[in-house]
Amino acid sequence: MDSISQAALGAAIGEVMLGKKLGNKAAFLGAIVATIPDLDVMLVPFYNNLERISIHRGYSHSIVFTIIAALGITFVLKRMQRLEGVSFQRIYCFSWLTLITHLLLDTFTSYGTQLFLPFSNYRASFDSINIVDPLYTLPLLVGLFLSLYWFKNTPNRSKYTTWGLILSTAYLLGTLVVKESVGLQIKQNLSAQSISYESFRTIPVAIGSVNWYGVAKSKDSLYLGKYSNWERNKVNFEAFPINDTLLMGLDKELVSTLKWFAKEQYVVAKTGNKVRFYNLQSDMQGVQEVGNEKMPTACYFEITIKEESVYELKTAKHLKKGTN
Repeated sequence: MDSISQAALGAAIGEVMLGKKLGNKAAFLGAIVATIPDLDVMLVPFYNNLERISIHRGYSHSIVFTIIAALGITFVLKRMQRLEGVSFQRIYCFSWLTLITHLLLDTFTSYGTQLFLPFSNYRASFDSINIVDPLYTLPLLVGLFLSLYWFKNTPNRSKYTTWGLILSTAYLLGTLVVKESVGLQIKQNLSAQSISYESFRTIPVAIGSVNWYGVAKSKDSLYLGKYSNWERNKVNFEAFPINDTLLMGLDKELVSTLKWFAKEQYVVAKTGNKVRFYNLQSDMQGVQEVGNEKMPTACYFEITIKEESVYELKTAKHLKKGTN
């Protein structure tokens, strides 16, 4: 999720667990700890473009990392004079919960989180909420505002933040229910249109879990269909040839990494000596009109072939209709 949502979640946990001891500083501390996993972006300059694909939401987003990092954070916090009366176990619980909830929240998005490193690089994702969704974040912010400012001097001030946590979590879990319903509707449309497929997923578009894309992969094609919970109309699917043969002859590590990142749902196109690899992880704006053609997403990886086994990899984006 976005940084504001993660910080708000961490601040809420800090207020509930340490607010009585630290006051408003507990929320600030929780927000700081909650941002630690995303500091992996600071490592990006030290890696090439291919390696960067697996760095974000990598080791710093693993369960093992939360266990070890929480221990280090706890030792540091125990040195704070105002936390002298708080048990080691409670501070560790605060630290670990703040970190692990960051990971779990990210897992609800479609980007993918490598929870099980170093044992597996599987990228877990529920694909049920957009990376930015104010409907999740707002209850947390309102609860924090009431606790930290409006009722800051009352003995039970943390209850407002607790309610914010309950409401935001209920909304988050509710997106899974909506996703299941949407999936059934889109599958019915696929069946009605006699479209057979090997794999299927639904991905939310924008806020509120209202608009979705159904993505179905057959042996040779990727089908994308937009669905709205408001309209519930027939889903019209756009078919894109996967063009897997365009990846033949490219560097094996490059191809395997891109496929892994795309969760095997991708489309390949070629323009001159450039190969474009479209995936649904870093962008889900939906089908884009590019000149007289349609593309599955706005963002893509562009591979410029220089000579055998030598290539340049970069990210690119279709800016608007008519551009390439």
